[in-house]
Amino acid sequence: MSLPLIIGCLWVLAATIVALLPMKHQYKPGLTLLIAAPFLIVWIGYAHGWVFGVLGLLAFVSMFRNPLIYLYKRARGERPEIPK
Repeated sequence: MSLPLIIGCLWVLAATIVALLPMKHQYKPGLTLLIAAPFLIVWIGYAHGWVFGVLGLLAFVSMFRNPLIYLYKRARGERPEIPK
């Protein structure tokens, strides 16, 4: 297995662990994972082709759909509530 895929698997495990934390403890590590994801997806796509890059993107959107919806609403000028 290549280095990008190993790091991708570790990223998925870290995201799963962060999701198990209480909501108030998810923000900092979740934001770090959210920022790191595009770089990792591009790296996987570069190393293994665009199909694996798209699969990585779909997995990322699946795992981070709520934060991405929140950021989308903020970009549109709405004021969505943050879960407590």
